[in-house]
Amino acid sequence: MTLPGPAALLADLRQEGDLLEKLLRPLSVEDWDLPTPAEGWTIRHQVAHLTWTERTVLTALEEPKVFAQLRERFRAEPGVVDRGAAEGATRSPAEIQASWQDRRRRVLERLAAVPEGERIPWIGSPMGAAMMASARLMETFAHGQDVRDALGAPPVASHRLRHVTHLGVATRDYAFRQRRLDPPVEPFRVELNHEDETWTWGPAEAAQRVHGPALDFALLATRRRHRQDGNVVAEGHDADAWLDIVQAFAGRPGPGRAPLLWTGREVGAGPAGTFLGCGSGGAVGQDAGHPFPTGQELSWWPPLSGCLLFRVMPIRPGAPPGALSGAGPFPAARTTARQH
Repeated sequence: MTLPGPAALLADLRQEGDLLEKLLRPLSVEDWDLPTPAEGWTIRHQVAHLTWTERTVLTALEEPKVFAQLRERFRAEPGVVDRGAAEGATRSPAEIQASWQDRRRRVLERLAAVPEGERIPWIGSPMGAAMMASARLMETFAHGQDVRDALGAPPVASHRLRHVTHLGVATRDYAFRQRRLDPPVEPFRVELNHEDETWTWGPAEAAQRVHGPALDFALLATRRRHRQDGNVVAEGHDADAWLDIVQAFAGRPGPGRAPLLWTGREVGAGPAGTFLGCGSGGAVGQDAGHPFPTGQELSWWPPLSGCLLFRVMPIRPGAPPGALSGAGPFPAARTTARQH
């Protein structure tokens, strides 16, 4: 897999941030308090966390001696990251967004000025500017997806995923070691598709193989989707084991996401018998109590290859036409459907 040069990488990082900014801009104050898939984190927490991390990157770039002290604190005090998000989330949405916008743009400027070959100190190992930019893009994509999930917005496939997927592949051995497992000795062949492109890693003749959509792999590697909700396929025992533990980021892997493919689980309270199911033809409303006639087929964005079964809840005031409030894979998630 050949990655673009520094200028193109920074342009991709800027675009990924711009995409999240565009999503955040029209949100109401109430929207910022919507829960995301990360337990205990609202949209406020997600963006506050991104702000905290950008500030930490700036400290590493501009004040390495101060960062060295911070790094020791990070290693000694568990929960520093969560506390940073919680503290940041107490600010108003306007303040959180403005602070994140300012800091991410400053990070872009500083990374562009890092001389080739210079290493940036970090919580783990020092890294070059390109690796730091890739890591920032990966995290913006991952936490941006948490925001999208809270809003019921579908994932976005883009050429920028090449950076996320590359990190996922490059950290193969790290993922095994994080779980105290010996990394495989054999090389893997990875083939991921995006539009009319195929991105490849590893020797073509490798027996251990992984292939599928780049978006599915990116969501899996950032642990934003369960493996069964995508179309990523493994061939070989070691490759199969890797897909269960793949992670594109440093640190603890966390519990990951529960499968989105639900089959009749009762969730939340709402009018009895009001469900939105899905099948091969899309979503189908079953029973009354929602804005679509009984049995009305709806278009739907499936979470990759999976289907959702939502218990439909009362629609919040001011919701757009076709909006359904429901409990599904995420607490109080809002999903949207559109009549054919």
